[in-house]
Amino acid sequence: MSRLTKTAYILGILCFLISCSFAIFYGYKIFTHDLLKAKKTVEKGRYHFVLVTEEMDNEYWRLVEKGAKAAAKQYGVDLEYVGPKQANIDEHLKTIEMAAASKVDGIMTQGLSNKQFTPLINRVVSSYGIPVITVDTDTTNSHRIAYIGTDNYHAGYLAGKALIADTKGKANVAIITGNFYANHMIQRVKGFKDAVKNVKGIHIVAIEESNISRIRAAEKAYQILQEHPEVNAFYGTSALDGISIAKVVELKKKENDIYIIGFDILPETIADIRKGTINATVVQHPYEMGYGSVKMMVELMEKKHIPPIIHTETQVIRKKDLSDLHQNRLGAGKNDPIPN
Repeated sequence: MSRLTKTAYILGILCFLISCSFAIFYGYKIFTHDLLKAKKTVEKGRYHFVLVTEEMDNEYWRLVEKGAKAAAKQYGVDLEYVGPKQANIDEHLKTIEMAAASKVDGIMTQGLSNKQFTPLINRVVSSYGIPVITVDTDTTNSHRIAYIGTDNYHAGYLAGKALIADTKGKANVAIITGNFYANHMIQRVKGFKDAVKNVKGIHIVAIEESNISRIRAAEKAYQILQEHPEVNAFYGTSALDGISIAKVVELKKKENDIYIIGFDILPETIADIRKGTINATVVQHPYEMGYGSVKMMVELMEKKHIPPIIHTETQVIRKKDLSDLHQNRLGAGKNDPIPN
């Protein structure tokens, strides 16, 4: 090998080694940058919670979600909001199963049905070791750690007492309820029945279920008025029932003849109360439920004592009460974090 060739050969090796060094150096920088980025992502929240809703786009559950997300932001935790697009108990149960299988730190959900939800909640708590807090609807005989939400029997009782007062104890009542199997709906109907059972002038003529559907609630209201023309009062136990009943009553131009008491305070409900189509509604605090469920779960993670049951406030409001509504507490607002 000539001196010139040997020199070129050595220079080639040096260039190769230098290029390898640069490649290793920059490769290490990129790798460590990605690793740090991934680590930051993992460490973004102290805990990973899942809120499993009955129905993703339900306006009431969006308020629960809003409260939960405000608490998640305040306490530095990751929160997923998941559930079926439309109310479906099988999909709801599968979503809880999937959340448990992904080994999240905590699950918040409704305890819709003792028969179906109790064994699943028990399995999530016992087999997966994941705490469950029920929100809005309780399964008292399950291994859930705590419940936060309305005392649904009391809420139904309040609705019954309001109807007695507003109709002077004389009404032929039809009830449209979200469904016949959900614990909270059962309790709202039971409380109402107990409130009116000893009033001679109050007669419950029909009870139908809406399946948490605007269309179905309207269909049932129309059907009831066709089959029972004597009905002059309605009680709707879910957020969508009252506003759907109101649409049918308006269609039939019976706004002045039929009394309606609903549940919750969606924008449409407020509008119907202002018009006088809905006479009263039972107000819950979904934002507070969502916020409180995340706060309780964080406290549980930190080994703090949490009460087994927290009943959020419930009240009946009428048109005269609208000006006193604290929208912050109902659906939150610019000063989101409210509950203590």
